[in-house]
Amino acid sequence: MTTELRPLRDADWDAWYDKLDVAFGGIPDGPERRAWWRAITEVERAFAVRDGDEIVGTGGSFSFGLTVPGGAELAVAGVTLISVQPTHRRRGVLRSMMRHQLTDVHERGEALAVLTATEPAIYGRFGYGPATQEFRMTVDTLRLAAPDLPGVDDVRLRLVDPAAALEECERVYARLVPTRPGMLARRPHWGRGGVLDPEGERNGAGALQCVLAEVDGEVRGYARYAVKPEWDHTGPRGTVLVRHIDALDPVAYAALWRYLFGIDLTASVAVRGRPVDDPLLHLVADQRRCDIGVRESLFVRPVDVGAALAARTYQAPVDVVLEVADDFCPWNAGRWRLSGDTKGASCERTTAPAELALSVRELGSAYLGGFTLSALAGAGRVRELRTGALAAASVAFGSDAAPWLPHGF
Repeated sequence: MTTELRPLRDADWDAWYDKLDVAFGGIPDGPERRAWWRAITEVERAFAVRDGDEIVGTGGSFSFGLTVPGGAELAVAGVTLISVQPTHRRRGVLRSMMRHQLTDVHERGEALAVLTATEPAIYGRFGYGPATQEFRMTVDTLRLAAPDLPGVDDVRLRLVDPAAALEECERVYARLVPTRPGMLARRPHWGRGGVLDPEGERNGAGALQCVLAEVDGEVRGYARYAVKPEWDHTGPRGTVLVRHIDALDPVAYAALWRYLFGIDLTASVAVRGRPVDDPLLHLVADQRRCDIGVRESLFVRPVDVGAALAARTYQAPVDVVLEVADDFCPWNAGRWRLSGDTKGASCERTTAPAELALSVRELGSAYLGGFTLSALAGAGRVRELRTGALAAASVAFGSDAAPWLPHGF
């Protein structure tokens, strides 16, 4: 069997996307969502693996801006739409695609590749490490009082058509992007994905709703949600399913949650995909009345170690020599001297003795400040070669705000 990796052509997009449907379970997207995926696909960054005339592998990436610690926006490759047909697994197809893609990312001058993983165990062997977490929470609104803060009554709440209010919501989102590592600067067409509401994807819930929070005529926040009705012998037990919520200040945020807690005929509010330090955890009076879960979200892979580490700032002064292992991208392997603080950083090749040893995967996990080097060392993933180097570097790599990926790709 011989296969060949080729760039994707515009004319082949439909056949290429059909193969994704097969690989991810065979349930095709509806026309609305499929059209959106077509609009956001960067065909020039996509490719197909063919066995003769048949497409047996797919892959691509998006050109994103990712906020890194310190607030800078770093150009990254958002790896996406990776699939291999079941007939061609365990034949090196995925490895060839990963190698091709990382080489391409390196040649484009992007220091990081990032992805979300349907099967996380697959991507560790290619150097991707879990770098952010997200939490889900279901609140018993019959037993817990609605969030409240001084000034909440001064916030005007207005129900609007989700699509009609898209630009106002995107302006709020854009102002938040520099404030938290892991957030993505959205490119054209991306915002529209947040208001897609095909009836076939509602799973028993009603239509998507949008509420704006305004102060003195300025939109300070928004929430998109749907209500899933349910009744039992005691009466209404509906759930408010929160799809997206963002706000520019604590008062607007609390006002939105108070609104969501008080929707008629409901007994709970459910939200997922939120940062692990979300203020909602402190706006409820009793976390034990909430069902809370956490999982990994964004996976990060340094493609150019020097450029990536120099692009962010550090919470405390750091001057450390790292011995980096990277079998898949050998240009990263070796010793790097990282020097930096809250104002900036440099990271250059060195022949000085190594003080910490780790693989590029662990470097990806620590990069945004979501996982500490000390925790990774406790799992045997980072080795301290000079006493004291680990604790100092672990503090420096941290982030005051937990890194967060606001949406998948």
